[in-house]
Amino acid sequence: MKIAIVILNWNGRKLLEKFLPPMVEFSLDDAEVYVADNNSDDDSITFLEANYPDVKIIQNSINGGFAKGYNDALKEIDADIYALVNSDIEVTENWLKPVKSTFESFPETAIIQPKILDYKDKAKFEYAGAGGGYVDFMGYPFCRGRIFMELESDHGQFNDVADIFWASGACFFIKSEIYHQLGGFDEQYFAHQEEIDLCWRVQNEGYKVKYVGESAVYHVGGATLRESNPRKTFLNFRNSLFTITKNVPKRYVILVIILRLILDGVAGLKFVLELRPVHTWAIIRAHLSFYWYSRRMLAKRRALSFKQTSYFYCFSIVWQHFILRKDRFHSLNK
Repeated sequence: MKIAIVILNWNGRKLLEKFLPPMVEFSLDDAEVYVADNNSDDDSITFLEANYPDVKIIQNSINGGFAKGYNDALKEIDADIYALVNSDIEVTENWLKPVKSTFESFPETAIIQPKILDYKDKAKFEYAGAGGGYVDFMGYPFCRGRIFMELESDHGQFNDVADIFWASGACFFIKSEIYHQLGGFDEQYFAHQEEIDLCWRVQNEGYKVKYVGESAVYHVGGATLRESNPRKTFLNFRNSLFTITKNVPKRYVILVIILRLILDGVAGLKFVLELRPVHTWAIIRAHLSFYWYSRRMLAKRRALSFKQTSYFYCFSIVWQHFILRKDRFHSLNK
């Protein structure tokens, strides 16, 4: 099983300098390592060429974001498994072996995510992925180990191999054949939640997404867009609506979108009350962009088989967390 680790880089010389050494040390025996550069204007390429001759470099002609950046780069890589890894990920010794073993033991598996812990507090799970992702009926994502902004400490409670609904793009293993079969990431997203969309499409085709807790990595998080950036708010709200429109079964899609419009309005009001109106405006722009592209998203549904029958972990994670005050995954009503 040939594995290609692909790190997407944009002006990330400092991150490469910090996190590439353990990647090379703990990976080159089991995989090839690539850096896909999104047309950086810093000295990333010069640094790689001078210090890492064993790391292969792919230079994209433009900065097309996460989705297009990977789509362009992966056309040039021959491997059975793509390991898409953020440049701010620190890997650990033997991190690849449990993932490879799981792919071999469960042939219906298309995507795998390792345990993702917080680089800044290594005893805790990290926001982007934690112990594997799920969605509620409204399409709101959450994780084992992370409910909204509440992060659990890692006590080995998720040291399992489990079916999950979505895997984090921060560290995302996928079979290359299935990636190309489904056309890769949707480039309309640019960044944020495109991995949830791809996981949903994979399951609509009858494949599995799994989490492997024996493999652990540490993620800095927020290295591209921080939580306070309204651009991130715009992308998260808009792209979530894109994903629902494309992937929710026909019998649910109108109801889910209506419910989301209401809850997104509540979120916008919350930002106003918190004196953060720039984020309210970001939500409004997200909806305007969604309406503009909605026909295109509906058209993309036609390519899906909808073989999956179970999508939603619970009805409303918003209700359970903010009203019932549940902040641990094991306390949720499934």
